[in-house]
Amino acid sequence: TVLHDTVSARPQPLPARYFDTRTTEPISFFLSGLEELLAWQPNSNDEFNVSAVPLAKRQPPLLSKRPRTLVCHDMRGGYLEDRFIQGSATRNPYVFYHWRYIDIFVYFSHHTVTIPPVCWTNAAHRNGVPVLGTFITEWTDGEKLCETFLAGGEEAYRAVSEQLARIAQHYRFDGWLVNMENTLSAAAVENLPPFLRHLTAQVHSAVPGGLVIWYDSIMQNGTLRWQNELNEENRVFFNACDGLFTNYNWKEEHLERTRGLAGSRHTDVYVGIDVFARGDVIGGGFDTDKSLRLIRQHGLSAAIFAPGWVYEHLGEENFLQNENKFWGSLAEYLPTHSICTLPLATSFSLGMGTSRFLAGKEEETGPWYDLSAQEIQPLYPEREGRLSTGCCLQDAWCGGSSLRVQGTIPPSEERVAVRLFSLQMPAPPKLFLTLLYKLEGPHVDEFTVALELTTWDSGTCHEGNVTSLPGCGTSSAPHPHPNPAISGRAQQPVSALLAPCICGWVGAPQGPPAPCSLCPFALRCYELDLQDCSLRDLSLLVSRHQPSPQETPFTCLLGEVRVLDAASMAASPPQVQSVTASQLWWQKGPEAEQLSLSVTLRWAFPPGRASCFRILSQGARCRQGQTSPQLLGLAQACLYRAVGLVVPQPPVAGRPCRLELLVEPVLPDELPVDPDRWGRLVLVYSEPA
Repeated sequence: TVLHDTVSARPQPLPARYFDTRTTEPISFFLSGLEELLAWQPNSNDEFNVSAVPLAKRQPPLLSKRPRTLVCHDMRGGYLEDRFIQGSATRNPYVFYHWRYIDIFVYFSHHTVTIPPVCWTNAAHRNGVPVLGTFITEWTDGEKLCETFLAGGEEAYRAVSEQLARIAQHYRFDGWLVNMENTLSAAAVENLPPFLRHLTAQVHSAVPGGLVIWYDSIMQNGTLRWQNELNEENRVFFNACDGLFTNYNWKEEHLERTRGLAGSRHTDVYVGIDVFARGDVIGGGFDTDKSLRLIRQHGLSAAIFAPGWVYEHLGEENFLQNENKFWGSLAEYLPTHSICTLPLATSFSLGMGTSRFLAGKEEETGPWYDLSAQEIQPLYPEREGRLSTGCCLQDAWCGGSSLRVQGTIPPSEERVAVRLFSLQMPAPPKLFLTLLYKLEGPHVDEFTVALELTTWDSGTCHEGNVTSLPGCGTSSAPHPHPNPAISGRAQQPVSALLAPCICGWVGAPQGPPAPCSLCPFALRCYELDLQDCSLRDLSLLVSRHQPSPQETPFTCLLGEVRVLDAASMAASPPQVQSVTASQLWWQKGPEAEQLSLSVTLRWAFPPGRASCFRILSQGARCRQGQTSPQLLGLAQACLYRAVGLVVPQPPVAGRPCRLELLVEPVLPDELPVDPDRWGRLVLVYSEPA
């Protein structure tokens, strides 16, 4: 696409609800009051707020009768750095990444209609977790609002419930937490159960798998009084929706009564735990496990409120270590979830970093934060004194971080298996697996690193040979191991799969290795034939070459893991098409003979065929020449707003300059896409004659 534009100092025309008034970056937003809610309707300016990541399937499904875990995120009023849809240069931000341990994520604020920032929906959906917004009324203003739409009769409350369902459907999140913390009149409370029933029905109809959960605050006579349990005073509201989120000041007798009254719906009661431990509670902070243990003993679900305590109370500096400690202390009571679709490809990025990496090299320096760019997260197993897993920000293959696995091999053992992912899916006939890793420490040559993929016990499962991919020499046969689908090591890089640079090994059979100062990650790659098998676990296997009477410590950075269905790799990637530019905003500066340009790009690409898009600038020039592409950012959908691009000012009126912008699709299996299939837009700009 070629676009011609004349530089002009037009005023910035973008609406403040959807774009930052200073920079024109797209931002997430909330709605204040009933009038804004009822007036809401979709428009072209809110496209950035629509989640582009579908809810990933996992096992067991949400509606199984296993007790669930809900996380309610409430931090400093909400809409902080997470409101910037395309990310920000935030140092030490708050991130959540223990998705394998939870079932539902709620974004909470004290605005009337809290629409979850799209970055949270994208990150949660990628990891199989549904996201709820919050509809809240409080204090005197809340009483007036409820009086208007609840006491106003059926037409009024139906209009509100239908609008809430439309909002969830449009922005592609999964339902609502309803929290009314104000007294209701007799007329209003009478209409509250039918409002909840209608809202629940509307959400179920508009959003597949949608949920409506009621917070324990109001009694059936309209009095504001928290019950801390399911009882006859709030049962009518529980019966009208998908679940009850109880208040936090409960004792064990409350749990006993709740379990008895809930009957077969006992897993629809989410017993509240305030991690800040406000009020008369069993435990919070690093004693949250005491509360969770009691809840699980009674077979109930849990609602963990404000786990951002780790960040807010303990500080930013050691947040990642403290976060792993907090969730590790709860892991015994948090049933995990299994991935049930392929491809499984992740470089473990948390959606933040101190630098941005590509192919093992630093692509950009400086802090960044973009939860939409968070990748599929592993289980983060911990064994006290024997094994720890966590984030490494200093070195990565792609994104902002790698996964650091530290542990010891006991004296009596040859190897240790570190479970990364639980799987539950039928295996395709042929699998490709790749592992990028890097050993750290003084004795790295004493270890072998491999992947182990296990299958569920089955009389029909036939496991074929493990072979290396073309161009990937095999240095040894697979390790013998009970029921492994794969466990081996391979030595030579596969340039067709992992471009542009992979380290080889000294003595590898095909040519010299790449310099490890340029590309420090080593590759293991496998091809596996299976018949009538079901995949169970994907683990990292660390073995030592020689037996030892001593414990042997190891540290391994995982840069990337991929499990791919060979059949899906045969199709050629689509072409990015129809790149367009709009909403151009020119400014003078930042220096003499320079201009600043902000512009919205849109393009076409088949839905579901890309996990994201990398937006690059080929640079602007007023003379002949070529510059190397520079990363501008990532897009999750087929649109991106480039903000504050510094370009040269045309030297003479009427003589144009050129700016080339590129759209590179990133496929779900992370195989490279030929630049010929990228999208390109050339902006030819000039000063007015």
